[in-house]
Amino acid sequence: MNSKSRGYLLVVVLMCAFALTIYGAYTPARKAQKQQIVCIKFKKGVESAAVEQHMNGFAALKAEIPQVVSYTSGKTILPNQAAAEYDVVHYITFQTEADIKKFENSPLFKQFVKENSANWAKKLTVNADIRS
Repeated sequence: MNSKSRGYLLVVVLMCAFALTIYGAYTPARKAQKQQIVCIKFKKGVESAAVEQHMNGFAALKAEIPQVVSYTSGKTILPNQAAAEYDVVHYITFQTEADIKKFENSPLFKQFVKENSANWAKKLTVNADIRS
């Protein structure tokens, strides 16, 4: 193979490597198929520091439990100053129902529940399919 052919081959190989890198960077690795919504009502008198600890602890589970595809949360908002049935909502997405079960049965999630459930008046969990 002459040097001119090697030069062209090198350029083609580099362009292919660049294209694969770009494709990998902009292609989502995992697609969320299932969603879990967890609503929490805190007991009266629970301090805001305990609520923040709860929110930060739940958010940390995303990085620690591999079945979690994405996570968001927030405090509930109701119109006209109505009383909220729940104080905070957590949205967790997964690929499969089996991943939801693994999440719920993980030692980290169980520890989170153990450490925080004393502050909860009630909890509602809803699992659903994600439709596009």
